[in-house]
Amino acid sequence: MLDLLLSILCSSFIFVVFKLYAVHRVETLYAIIVNYLTACLVGLLFYRGEISLLEIPSTSWFPVTLILGVLFILIFNLMARTSQVMGVSVASVATKMSLVIPVILGILVYREQLGWLKWLGIALALGAVILTSMKDKTPQTLNSHSLWLPLLVFLGSGIIDSSIKYLQEYHVGEAEFSLLSATIFASAAFSGVLFVLFKKGTVAFAFNFRNILGGVALGVPNFFSIYFLLRALQNNFLNSASIFTLNNVAIVMLTTLLGIALFREQISIRNWGGIALAVTSIILIALF
Repeated sequence: MLDLLLSILCSSFIFVVFKLYAVHRVETLYAIIVNYLTACLVGLLFYRGEISLLEIPSTSWFPVTLILGVLFILIFNLMARTSQVMGVSVASVATKMSLVIPVILGILVYREQLGWLKWLGIALALGAVILTSMKDKTPQTLNSHSLWLPLLVFLGSGIIDSSIKYLQEYHVGEAEFSLLSATIFASAAFSGVLFVLFKKGTVAFAFNFRNILGGVALGVPNFFSIYFLLRALQNNFLNSASIFTLNNVAIVMLTTLLGIALFREQISIRNWGGIALAVTSIILIALF
């Protein structure tokens, strides 16, 4: 459970950093590329085995990391944009509603069993996510040009979570978690560089200190959010459906509270109701 808690804290901090990008005029795309390079270096430092770069492409999990790298750069940019345009809590909700995708796959593909109390907890978690996202004054949220942002974040995040579970289940042992994470982040950084080159050309690479600092501040918690999630999925107490539900709904609750405390985001009675449902769902899933 400690690994899960640490993953939740690191993931919640990511949304705060995204919000600070807008405050301090950090260029999101460049900072995200630096973030992935930072996360890759942290992963390599944490890996205790011998590193052979030539052998990594021959591993069974390498092709999946290439796909995840592209998804990471796309979804992180969408998450950052959603945080800045629609608020931290909305971005968090769009990301964490995606828990339904790995939960369904856990039941259908991995044959995981859930008791009726856990089903109730998952239902309450979805209700908590919806209520927490509802705002009294959200003209941008209802704008048809903005709705695609949380929708794409939802789909992409669900695919990422499901892929991570797939790698943990079939291809990677605990000793390789750091190396796997580092490879995913290296792939994401490479995808980001290609994206910038394609969009703006070589003249676009003018990293300033603000972008580098913002990328480092994001990269460290980003690595550990994945690393501790992989470790949490190894536990014998909770199945993956429960882990993803607890992880996602706790992040929604915490980021909403952080949005209130740090950025004075408005919260309604419905939002508080969502937080209450989140706490109830966590108790049902974790204790029963």
